[in-house]
Amino acid sequence: MYGFAGRLANYFIDSKLTPIIILVSLALGLFAIVATPKEEEPQIIVPMIDIMIAYPGATPEEVERRVVAPLEKKLWELKDIEYIYSASMEGMAIVTARFYVGTNPVKALVDLNTKMMSAMDVAPPGVILPPLVKPKSIDDVPILTLTLWGKNYDSYDLRRMAEALENEIKKVQNVADVFIVGGRPREIRIILDPNRLSAYRISPLYIAQLIQSANAQTVSGKIVQGGKEFVVRTGEFLKSKEDVENIVVGVFGGRPVYLKDVATVVDGPSEVKDYVLMGFGPKHEEKGIKGVKPGELYPAVTIAVSKRVGTNAVEVANEVLQLVDHLKGKILPKDLSITVTRNYGETAKEKSNELLEHLFIATFSVILLIAVALGVKEAIVVGIAVPVTLAIALFLSHMFGFTLNRVTLFALIFAIGILVDDAIVVVENVHRWFELKLAKTPREAIVRATDEVGNPTILATFTVIAALMPMAFVSGLMGPYMRPIPINASVAMFFSLLVAFIITPWASYLFLRKDFDKGHEKEEINIKETTFWKIYSRIMVPL
Repeated sequence: MYGFAGRLANYFIDSKLTPIIILVSLALGLFAIVATPKEEEPQIIVPMIDIMIAYPGATPEEVERRVVAPLEKKLWELKDIEYIYSASMEGMAIVTARFYVGTNPVKALVDLNTKMMSAMDVAPPGVILPPLVKPKSIDDVPILTLTLWGKNYDSYDLRRMAEALENEIKKVQNVADVFIVGGRPREIRIILDPNRLSAYRISPLYIAQLIQSANAQTVSGKIVQGGKEFVVRTGEFLKSKEDVENIVVGVFGGRPVYLKDVATVVDGPSEVKDYVLMGFGPKHEEKGIKGVKPGELYPAVTIAVSKRVGTNAVEVANEVLQLVDHLKGKILPKDLSITVTRNYGETAKEKSNELLEHLFIATFSVILLIAVALGVKEAIVVGIAVPVTLAIALFLSHMFGFTLNRVTLFALIFAIGILVDDAIVVVENVHRWFELKLAKTPREAIVRATDEVGNPTILATFTVIAALMPMAFVSGLMGPYMRPIPINASVAMFFSLLVAFIITPWASYLFLRKDFDKGHEKEEINIKETTFWKIYSRIMVPL
């Protein structure tokens, strides 16, 4: 009677299912490498929500006492909140609620909104309701930044080009957000003339109210005629400088007074809020940048792109860059320089590929050592088992929702040394059974050799898993960051055990059975005559 390991080996040693299992496992591993999103770091879900409350005319102390303190007290009633940060200033407050790691972001936002809405009736008079609520996440960090610059363009021109490009980038699938830093946005500025206002007896506040009401459009009704329905709209949004200039702000002497009669309307760049300048060092030509002087600064505008949660940073970055190349010469001038100042997708790809390369190097090194210690055929047997185990581990990592990043790949590199243990134990015991010819046939020798080391191998494997798994329950920010290591390593260990009992006997029977007849009958060996004993005794005896 065989044990668990022996029964598996006996069933799969000459089964036609075994090579199919190998091919399917390798195919799933290749699929996982291609399909799994690539990132530098693991995804950590830490929901954070900003609440911005306007309280015009209130001092920071009043904002703190009448708005922030009651709101914080209300928010602490939510069970998933870990920290609350707040800042009170003149006429407004910003409260940031940070939830526990792993909290569902949608649930956190719904719970917070529900709690706030239930407290609207106790808000002090003068507070502008509802407050502005903006959720934040780690994925808001840009994966790609493009800097627009050129000798022939100022910050105003660059800003307008960036805004046109921003609208196109937002159409790319899996792009979550796009924002612009630097440049001077377009602004219609109204400069009132105090003397004219006094002459026409018009107040600045009245003009502000008129401009606000003029920049509106409403539906006045519907007309049904001839089987058709017509929507009647009144008013129109302000679209140009002329629209603003022709707003009627009063009547004087029986004639309408237009805004241009009491003010100067300027359509142009606004005041600078963010400065972005582009400069280059002495080795700029190595990057393909020509015609610039080292140390000279040029006006620039930066576009930052962030991706959606769970998407591949490499694919999103490549799609955006392809779009930018396509738009060059269409909505963007050909002489405009666009420099990629950050490409998280490229660095994620490089680091993932580098770690995959190290994974293959580690695997090859282990197989080479086995070839030196046991033999080439034995190394081939182990060389089949290791890629199959890694392929299954990568596929299951993909199914668990992990991304391909430095931590998940480190887990597999870390596990390489112990992944081969089970296969090596089985192969080495098969080698011993063949050498000593302890069975009548190679098939029987392989099955019995596998069964002989089955129970100790199972215990050793689960001991390692038991040592690794506690790391999966670490709390705080380090929990989800480190979790791929114990999970991936434990999964790889478990399947390395199954592979050792299923694939390794099959491969041993395929490659080693011809060596069975080269073995010899078991003989009594005097250990004191062996080389090992002679070296050991010389080292261990007293001087």
